[in-house]
Amino acid sequence: MARKTSLHDPVMWRRQLQEDATRLGFSAMAITRHDAIPVAAERLAEFISAGHHGTMTWMADTIERRSKPGNLWPDVRSIIVLAMNYGPHSDPLAVVGKPKCGAISVYARNRDYHDIIKGRLKEIAQRFAAASGAEVKVFVDTAPVMEKPLAAAAGIGWQGKHTNLVSRKDGSWLFLGSIFSTVDLPADEPETDHCGTCRACLDICPTDAFPAPYRLDARRCISYLTIEHKTAIPVEFRVAMGNRIFGCDDCLAICPWNKFAASSKEAKLQARPDLDEPDLAMLLGLDDTAFRALFSGSPVKRIGRNRFMRNVLIAAGNSAQSGLAGLCTAHLSDPDPLVRGAAVWALAHLLPATDFDALRNANLAGEKDNTVRQEWDALKGDWQ
Repeated sequence: MARKTSLHDPVMWRRQLQEDATRLGFSAMAITRHDAIPVAAERLAEFISAGHHGTMTWMADTIERRSKPGNLWPDVRSIIVLAMNYGPHSDPLAVVGKPKCGAISVYARNRDYHDIIKGRLKEIAQRFAAASGAEVKVFVDTAPVMEKPLAAAAGIGWQGKHTNLVSRKDGSWLFLGSIFSTVDLPADEPETDHCGTCRACLDICPTDAFPAPYRLDARRCISYLTIEHKTAIPVEFRVAMGNRIFGCDDCLAICPWNKFAASSKEAKLQARPDLDEPDLAMLLGLDDTAFRALFSGSPVKRIGRNRFMRNVLIAAGNSAQSGLAGLCTAHLSDPDPLVRGAAVWALAHLLPATDFDALRNANLAGEKDNTVRQEWDALKGDWQ
C-alpha cells in the first residue's frame, strides 16, 4: 500500500532527491524534460559539420543519440541533473606564470570525478526508483548525453560564451551528471544568460579557440590538444601552450561569476599537493611505471605516459630553463616517436643553435621515423 501511495507523490520524490543530493555532496539538483533542448541538436550538427570536433570521431559517430535524450533512451520522460562543485582553493591561473612547473587542469589534480560522482548518482537513482517505481539510467559524461544544455534547461546555470556551464552560485566549477527517468516530474525553469557584454573568456584564450561567442573550435583548444589529440601537437600552438600539460582552465578561471563560487568541500576533488604545481624536472624523469603510480586514480592517467610526456616536453621547451636540456636529451632515445619528436622541439628552444645542430647531426642519421626526422629538419637552428 505504501508503494502505491508513493507512486502518486512527486512532491515527496523531489524532496527525497534534493535531500539525497545534498547529503551526497552535490551543490545543485534540478529537473528538466526529455524534449527541453531542441536547439542543441542543430548546434551540435553545425559544430561537427564545421570540423570543430577535430579527431573526436566518436562525437560524429554518436550524433543521432547525442542530439536528443529520446534517441538515446526512447522511454525517458524526465531528466534529473545534478552538479558538484570542484572549485579550487587558490587561483588556478597562478601556476601558468611559473615556468618551472607544469599546469594541470583543476579538475584533474586529484581523483577522477567519474569514479566519485557515478556511485553517488546510482545511490540517488536507486532510492528514487524504489520510491517512484520508475525505471532509471545514470550518466556521467561518458555516454552521448549533452549535459551542459540539459543543465541550462533545468536551471542550474547557462552556457557561457566559452560554451561551458556557468552558475551564479558556483561560477564555472561544476561537474555534471544526470539521471534519466521514465516518470514525468515537474520541470524547473531554465536559467537565462547572464554573460552580458563580457568577453573575458574569449580574450584570454591563448590559442584563439573561439571563432565567435558561444562557439568553440576544439582543434585550437589546449584542453583538446593536450588530452584528446593523439599525435604531435601542431607547431603553431606549441608556444601558446606554455606550461599547460593537461587541460587548460584559462577561460573558466577568468569568468567574473567565479567571485561568488566557494572552493570544493569534497576532499577527493581538492588538489593533491604533488599535483598542484608539479616540478617539470620531476615529470621529465617519469617512466611508465612511475607515471602510473603518480597518477593512479587521476584523469591524467587515461592519456598514457607517452602523450603526457609529449606535453611535458613542450612545457620544458617553453620554460627557458636551460637546466632541463639534459633531461630532454634523454628522451631522444625514447621508444615512442611522439616523445622523441617533442624532445627535439624542446631542445631547439633550450639549447644554443650550435649545440642543437650538433645533436641533430648525431641523431638524425639513426632516426627511422619520418615525423621525427621532419622535426629535426624543421628546427635546424632556424628558429633563432
